[in-house]
Amino acid sequence: MVEQEILFDDGAAYEQMMGVWSRLVGQLFLDWLAPSPGLRWIDIGCGNGAFTELLVKRCSPVEVQGIDPSEAQLAFARTRTASDLAKYCKGDAMALPFGDGSFDAAVMALVLVFVPEPAKGVSEMVRVVRPGGAVATYMWDMLGGGFPLDPILLEMQAMGIAPPRPPRMDASRMEALRDLWIGAGLEDVQTREITVSRTFANFDDFWTTNLKSPALGPTVAAMQSEDVDTLKLRVRARLPADADDHIICDARAHAISGCRPK
Repeated sequence: MVEQEILFDDGAAYEQMMGVWSRLVGQLFLDWLAPSPGLRWIDIGCGNGAFTELLVKRCSPVEVQGIDPSEAQLAFARTRTASDLAKYCKGDAMALPFGDGSFDAAVMALVLVFVPEPAKGVSEMVRVVRPGGAVATYMWDMLGGGFPLDPILLEMQAMGIAPPRPPRMDASRMEALRDLWIGAGLEDVQTREITVSRTFANFDDFWTTNLKSPALGPTVAAMQSEDVDTLKLRVRARLPADADDHIICDARAHAISGCRPK
C-alpha cells in the first residue's frame, strides 16, 4: 500500500486550523526554554511562520532563519509582521542549507513526525548550532490522545475510515524524543508535557476549521453524505457544547531541549 502524503500548501488555511494551536503551545514552550535575548535562531519546518513570529516577538533575536519544503507556506510566512527580521527559504530538515555552528538555537515546532528519518533531522539540528547551543522541539502526543484533531480522527477510525497520517508518529512519544536527543549526543536534556485548550464558537466553527486539515478535508470530501452526517453526529457526542454553545478542546504536546556539548 502506497502511503498518502500530507501536503501543507495553504498557509491561510493552516493558520486557522493549526497556527492558533501552535502559538498556544509555543508561548508555554518559550516560557519553559527562557532563552536569552540576542540569539541566532533557526526554525526548521517553519510552515507558515506561526512559531517563527513568536520567536521574533518574544525572544529579541538578532537573526531568525525559517526553513520549510513548501513554497506556499513560506509565501504566507513572508506576509507576517515578523518578516522584517525573519528570513525564509525552502529546505529539507535532513539536509539544512547552513554551515556547522551557524546558530545559537535550533528548534522544530510540530514537525518531527513528518521527518522521514527523525534521527537525521535531529543530527542536522545539532550540526548547525554552535557548541553550547540549544536544540529543542515540541510535538503533539500523536499516540497518546494529545493531537487536536483526535476527536474527529478517533471517530473516523471507529467507522473504518483511514485518512493519511504523518509517517513517523512514533517520534512523538516522550521516550522516543529522549532517546533521539541523547542519541545525538546532547547534554542537559530536559522534557516537559504542555497541555493547552482552545475554544471554538460552536460545533460548526470546530468542524469547518478542522476540515481545513490537508488530511481530513479531502478524506471527508470523498465520503458519502450519509457517512459524513454519521461522523458529525459521533463527533458531536464526543464534544458536548457548554452553556454558551462553545466547544472547548484540549491538546497535549511533548517538549524536549538539550545543549550541544562545548
